[in-house]
Amino acid sequence: MKKLSLAKELSGNVYPGRGIVVGRSEDSKYAVCAYFIMGRSVNSRNRIFVEGEDQGIRTQAFDPSKLSDPSLIIYAPVRVTGNHTIVTNGDQTDTIFDGLNKGLTFEQSLRSREFEPDQPNFTPRISADMLIENGEFSYQMSILKSDLMDPSCTDRYTFSYDKPRAGEGRFIHTYMGDGNPLPSFEGEPTPVEINGDIDEFTSLVWDNLNPDNKVSLFVRFIDLKTKRYEMRIVNKNN
Repeated sequence: MKKLSLAKELSGNVYPGRGIVVGRSEDSKYAVCAYFIMGRSVNSRNRIFVEGEDQGIRTQAFDPSKLSDPSLIIYAPVRVTGNHTIVTNGDQTDTIFDGLNKGLTFEQSLRSREFEPDQPNFTPRISADMLIENGEFSYQMSILKSDLMDPSCTDRYTFSYDKPRAGEGRFIHTYMGDGNPLPSFEGEPTPVEINGDIDEFTSLVWDNLNPDNKVSLFVRFIDLKTKRYEMRIVNKNN
């Protein structure tokens, strides 16, 4: 596999669904993560990101009167525990957070979970765990999905990256594109370019998401030496 343009990967897919990008900045100083959500229904589009607990964020209804089903759309996508920054597309963030605090690994924590019960899509659960300690950075990504859209079996894939290179990351998302049912992501996370500072990178991601379907974006740059971070939140609903 070769490293691809993140801008082209985003702009070339009208509906990647929810997506996670993790990697290292061009100047090698920062661990980088991004998480975005998209939506087709009124319920899915009625969301914003706000700051949450544990140095993370949570989703919130933009207009509470239009919230019809909170079960799969209200959750904490990002939480931090110790040296770990957890990023996911659902409430498995809490599962990983609790598991790590009990001494389980990232992969072991997710053994209790499977894809989302949203028939007929059976949306994959995508997750990432960034580990920063002693100035070193590594990360893992996971996808839990139905076996060829058969809900009787869960396929579990974990990918580990122990020495991320400068200006490079991996991109995983829930859907290959639009459809009915929505086709689940296939293959390993896509190697992509990580360009610019936090504002340039935030603009690159947001500007290349489909304007009709994009809902919210979170970006964080973590200083590998100090662990101090900057973050940006962009919401279509303001």
